[in-house]
Amino acid sequence: MASNTLPTTESVYSDTTVRLFAVAAVFWGIIGMTVGAFAASMLVWPELTLGIPWLSFGRIRPLHTNAVIFAFGGCALFATSYHVVQRTCHTRLFMPKLAMFTFIGWNLALVLAVITLPLGITQGKEYAELEWPIDLLIEVVWICYAVVFFGTIGTRKVRHIYVANWFFAAFILAVALLHTFNSAAIPVSLTKSYSVYAGVQDAMVQWWYGHNAVGFFLTAAFLGMVYYYIPKQAQRPVYSYRLSIVHYWALIFTYMWAGSHHLHYTALPDWTQSLGMVLSLILLAPSWGGMINGIMTLSGAWHKLRDDPILKFMIVAMSFYGMSTFEGPMMAIKTVNALSHFTDWTVGHVHSGALGWVGMISIGSLYYLIPRMFGRTEMYSVRAIELHFWIATIGVVIYIAALWISGVMQGLMWRAINPDGTLVYSFVEGVKATVPFHALRLVGGLMYVFGMCIMGWNTVMTIRNGKAEPVRISPVAAHA
Repeated sequence: MASNTLPTTESVYSDTTVRLFAVAAVFWGIIGMTVGAFAASMLVWPELTLGIPWLSFGRIRPLHTNAVIFAFGGCALFATSYHVVQRTCHTRLFMPKLAMFTFIGWNLALVLAVITLPLGITQGKEYAELEWPIDLLIEVVWICYAVVFFGTIGTRKVRHIYVANWFFAAFILAVALLHTFNSAAIPVSLTKSYSVYAGVQDAMVQWWYGHNAVGFFLTAAFLGMVYYYIPKQAQRPVYSYRLSIVHYWALIFTYMWAGSHHLHYTALPDWTQSLGMVLSLILLAPSWGGMINGIMTLSGAWHKLRDDPILKFMIVAMSFYGMSTFEGPMMAIKTVNALSHFTDWTVGHVHSGALGWVGMISIGSLYYLIPRMFGRTEMYSVRAIELHFWIATIGVVIYIAALWISGVMQGLMWRAINPDGTLVYSFVEGVKATVPFHALRLVGGLMYVFGMCIMGWNTVMTIRNGKAEPVRISPVAAHA
């Protein structure tokens, strides 16, 4: 009798690094969001840190942003991109040992960030605070990441390059470009350097980097998750593959030009400010195209949302993506920006994107990925995922609603003028008025952290009750 076993040459996916990055993402998520809640508590109780310098808000806040964006988000992206590129290319990771180096090097950079930022060792640039030795380490790790990812695509067993890989590829290339140019600095010691740019040029390069860190690290890459994990979890094809390609090219071209909207009413030339505003408004179209494509993938399978908490995470993430990418272009309009800039409204906008969009799509993707990496078909407790979903969703809504109200109130108080031209409110009165809303924001943040702790417990129990077995590559179809 003929055997039904299909012959394979490279028969097993290289998933060790995927497992490590996935678990690290959950760990760093708990750490980074706990630090964020601690920072938020300082705005309610200013004397909380007893004047200890390395616990001050100015040092803890960049630790929080780096831990959430680059530790939690970064590890989730490494895990999912390494997972997706193998399955969609029907081949193993190119140079698995180099992939393992990216895990070690990336997490070493994160540990160094945890040490240096509270000590005040910083370049003082938003999302680019780390000093030059750590920047060099990141550069080496990123080059190795590119070699592994593009090498895997180059050795693929299928002709087509799936759209998720296009988004991951754009993220890898753009972040390399952004990090290299924005981090260009002249070292004066092991722990101090100065930017090679000066004045308004430094500001422009920084926000070309800063907004595109949002555009390529926090958007394009996570859309790679959307185009693989939503169809897999829903067991439905992407709603419109053609729209996904249009979405990709429109988004990638437009995002790169929008950074100057962070510099309205500054020394930056007015035409550059206006260009950033116009391109930000254009950006709404591809962003909403992607949102519609992600949500409509459930067309014909809406009933699955009733019982599948992982899909709930993913579809709510797409809703927050749509909301944040409407709000961002609106806030880029100069007249709106005059009210919103420097207020809590901006912080609310950032966190509707960070917690609602990036956080939830990452959590949903990890809930799909983790059990399959440890020999299970689902997480240890599906009910815990459901609980996590509702706690996180309610927490995000409380968080961003409090800051939206606080921010608009701040903007209106700052611009209120008496008939004689004097200010109606002092700055201190504006600060005092925001305290109740900051307390609400802390409640929402603590709920989100509690949800991440539930995920941490669920992950540990899944690993303890699972078994990491090698997944074989089928020459006919890609496995989950």
